[in-house]
Amino acid sequence: MEADAFVRKRRMTTETTGGDPGVAGASAGAEVRWLGGRFWGVSESIVGSLTPRIGGETELQNVGCTCSFQDAQAEDFEPDYEALPRGASTSTHMLAGAVAGIMEHCVMFPIDCVKTRMQSLQPDPAARYRNVMDALRRIVATEGVWRPLRGLNATAIGAGPAHALYFASYEKLKKTLSDVIHPGANSHVANGAAGCVATLLHDAAMNPAEVVKQRMQMYNSPYRGVLDCVRAVWQKEGPAAFYRSYTTQLTMNVPFQALHFMTYEHLQELLNPHRQYNPSSHMLSGALAGAIAAAATTPLDVCKTLLNTQESQALSSSSHGAHRHISGLAHAFRTVYRLGGLRGFFKGVQARIIYQMPSTAISWSVYEFFKYGLTKRQHKKRKTHGG
Repeated sequence: MEADAFVRKRRMTTETTGGDPGVAGASAGAEVRWLGGRFWGVSESIVGSLTPRIGGETELQNVGCTCSFQDAQAEDFEPDYEALPRGASTSTHMLAGAVAGIMEHCVMFPIDCVKTRMQSLQPDPAARYRNVMDALRRIVATEGVWRPLRGLNATAIGAGPAHALYFASYEKLKKTLSDVIHPGANSHVANGAAGCVATLLHDAAMNPAEVVKQRMQMYNSPYRGVLDCVRAVWQKEGPAAFYRSYTTQLTMNVPFQALHFMTYEHLQELLNPHRQYNPSSHMLSGALAGAIAAAATTPLDVCKTLLNTQESQALSSSSHGAHRHISGLAHAFRTVYRLGGLRGFFKGVQARIIYQMPSTAISWSVYEFFKYGLTKRQHKKRKTHGG
């Protein structure tokens, strides 16, 4: 596509040599928009005819100024991406968020499995790994090719509604708070505050799925499947077990998401100042934001994993022998420090960063893609009915 754009731009420049440079510039700009329309036309099957293609097949043959002016006129009927989010409905944010969340967790699930294993405080000798690739290779070789995907269905079920609430509440609160704090401009305080509130809703929906997922990811997990795990935890530990790590999860995710959203929005200001639909900037901003936030919050993630898995060897060696379970952030912190020292709080940090970078890149790029497409479709419907 880039080569095609370059050739067409060169041809247009040659044809308009000696003419008005403003006309040449407008023609080149219209051509870029035309290529974007063609790309979107090819991609529209993913979201169900989100928008019609701009131009027809015969336009491939016309490279003169007439075609360029026609494309420039067609451009007037295309809504500007920067203006699209203002008209996006809550259902659009929820649908785009749900798809983004499911894809993010499912694509990176094997790395998430490795992260859980590497955060074990006292792992079985057969489950001690040098790095992420060594862990993946040994898990597949000794436990089967499907073992890194165990618990994926629980994550997919939880990720849909969790991320729908997450993105919808974030977009709504970000706009509302920005209008109050810094009208007409982006506010980092509003972005951070909106991310924190969105996290409360996300974790409330996702925490039970996290408990089931991580218990099934552990080495020698005794559960046959998701339902068996849910039934066993409910019967042995009660329904409260599914939210035992909720406060720790929030303690971790509130600063994680605040840092994540603030970094993402700041990078968008640098890389995409006009806030156009730009997949490469969304992916790069998401990846860097995820890596920074992941590294900073790893100690809390180690504690969360301990609370979710209730690692048997950690329990048996606990100085609080009377306690059947590790409960609360303070108890988890003491246990991690006693068994692993300061280094224990950064167990699995490599796997966590490797997991979060592509995860957040996928999440933001998919979310922005579907938000753009769905809102564009709504815009066209309103324009059609209004006309």
